[in-house]
Amino acid sequence: MKEIAIIGTTASGKTALSLELADKTNSIILSLDSLCVYKEIDIASAKPTKKERGDIVHFGIDEVFPNEKFDVVEFLNLYQNAKKFAQENLKNLIIVGGTGFYLKALTDGLSLGFNSNVELDMSLNDTYNLLYSLDKEYMQKIDPNDRYRVQKAYSIYKQSGLIPSQYFKENPKVTLSADLKIFEILWEKEDLASRVALRTKAMIEAGLIDEIIYLEKKYTRLPNCMSSIGIVETLQYLDGKIDKKRLEDKIIQNTLKLAKRQNTFNKGQFENRVSNIISSLNSEIIKYFKI
Repeated sequence: MKEIAIIGTTASGKTALSLELADKTNSIILSLDSLCVYKEIDIASAKPTKKERGDIVHFGIDEVFPNEKFDVVEFLNLYQNAKKFAQENLKNLIIVGGTGFYLKALTDGLSLGFNSNVELDMSLNDTYNLLYSLDKEYMQKIDPNDRYRVQKAYSIYKQSGLIPSQYFKENPKVTLSADLKIFEILWEKEDLASRVALRTKAMIEAGLIDEIIYLEKKYTRLPNCMSSIGIVETLQYLDGKIDKKRLEDKIIQNTLKLAKRQNTFNKGQFENRVSNIISSLNSEIIKYFKI
């Protein structure tokens, strides 16, 4: 069994490429997308339809409902299930998506054994300053406004009684796929912007607004996934804060900002990735599977 990951910014064509390659390489697919895991979020997530998926086995799509928990730990469990299935059925595994943090946890490991959702009992700024005074070495690597990472560091401190740097020394990360081959799709900035604009228009025409009306009515706005791009702008439209043209423009604008963050993350975190335009990457991946 061989396994690879296909990454790239949002709207870069990862899904279409993975489907084409899975068919050619006897592979199953694990979605690396933090929104595709949710049932009933179909248009906003741009997940492949059942028709598009065909007979290709997928993990990581429609796994939980929007009001149910899904985080990096669940993803790592999902990866282990997907890999086991691939091995038992003599398949290869293609991991595809844009949630780089999940992939980083897969390749570099994750320190387990604590609840990372301990609520802050002081302001974010005060929490950061406290942790910085205790563990400058660790905290200087974290942006003071990065609530997720500050909360994680605080959770470690509160539950273990150890500063984060000491905790990680005593609890080394568990790596599940250290040698994973990673392929990255590249696009010129202008071409990607055009793709984002076309996809956004198609999502709205496909019924994005009706989907969000349904989701809000059934699940309210409380689940974390309801603050995702495409959903939050549509809620602003439904509140009468923006018109339909502005809705489309805001989704495009925020999607391009996300693409920029994804590109920066991929460059900084996956040094051994193979990057190329999509047509060349296709042949490179097929060649890799044949080796």
